[in-house]
Amino acid sequence: MKTPTEAGRRVIRSLLEDGPATAPELADRLEMTAAGIRRHLDTLTADGIVESGERPAFGPAPTRGRGRPPRIYSISENGRDLFEQSYDDLAVSLLRFLRESGGDEAVTTFADRRAEEMERRYLPLLDEKSNMPTRVQALADALAEDGYAASVTETQLPVAGLGTLQICQHNCPVAHVAAEFPQLCEAEATVFSRLLGANVTRLATIAHGDGICTAVVSATELSSRKPVERISS
Repeated sequence: MKTPTEAGRRVIRSLLEDGPATAPELADRLEMTAAGIRRHLDTLTADGIVESGERPAFGPAPTRGRGRPPRIYSISENGRDLFEQSYDDLAVSLLRFLRESGGDEAVTTFADRRAEEMERRYLPLLDEKSNMPTRVQALADALAEDGYAASVTETQLPVAGLGTLQICQHNCPVAHVAAEFPQLCEAEATVFSRLLGANVTRLATIAHGDGICTAVVSATELSSRKPVERISS
């Protein structure tokens, strides 16, 4: 795999932080010409860093008009590997040893403590926010600083009882580890619920093969802390 140019890395970063997009959308985001963005996309696709299809990896397909549907570009698994996932093999080996010596309970304890450290660092950033939208945005900003390329969108999923705010994580520094140890994802979601004071429902995770990690935040705030809800796949 060739090292991307500076412009190529801008394209990768945009796909990570802002999600899948068509070539014209990327050109608008990055203020590039149509010819320039297509040249970079062709190179990144040939190198296996970017992939394309007629619909995004996650979410509804775009409304089709006349003519050929536009290609939607998204970051590939190889592209994610460029963003600091080189320690995965060591982490997996350590967690396997922990599971063999202490069972699944030991792995869960580790995942909970890791998530609690995240909670400790994020809590001051959310405490000063007075309403749910600003707390959700503050959480997404904190996750982005930690390499999760997170953003907030309004969900269009017709799931009864769920709110409209959705946290999207376009990158996961521990995706390969969490694929074998889902306790990491579950502990993070529980902490999201406590930080926001609302039920959080996981809809998708990169670790389970989805294009992005998504979590919908309930519009109803909790009166006390309670475990996160999860939709089984």
